[in-house]
Amino acid sequence: MAQSLSKVYVHIVFHTKYSQPLIRSEIEPELFAYIGAIIRANDLAPIKINGVENHVYILSILTKNIVLSKLLEEIKKNSSRWIKSKGEEYKNFKWQGGYGAFSVSARRVESVKGYIENQKEHHKKVSFKEEYIKLLEEHGVAYDERYLWT
Repeated sequence: MAQSLSKVYVHIVFHTKYSQPLIRSEIEPELFAYIGAIIRANDLAPIKINGVENHVYILSILTKNIVLSKLLEEIKKNSSRWIKSKGEEYKNFKWQGGYGAFSVSARRVESVKGYIENQKEHHKKVSFKEEYIKLLEEHGVAYDERYLWT
């Protein structure tokens, strides 16, 4: 067989610099749509994008044609430039330097999609910091908390 075939689901999380609450609710739908367009422009298939005032969640299918770090670089660079054009209140907008990315089995796609859809409700009970650390620990990702929030 001379084909390279794959279907890899990934759950991506990244936040604003220092987790500042800079993403206003009135801009969220347009921001999430813009991020989706960046993902599609890189020949990937976004499934769900959502977030709250200081972080974004993406569930997407990856292709074999782009490295995850390059995709995140494209998303952050372009969405940051875009959001800064939306008004004076966004002139200092920045994303964190890093990101979290977690593999998702095909059987768990709907569950993760629902989790991403319900972020606003979820964060009435759990802080982003608690949630992110739990995700890292559930996936066995080693981390240094000194660098998580910058």
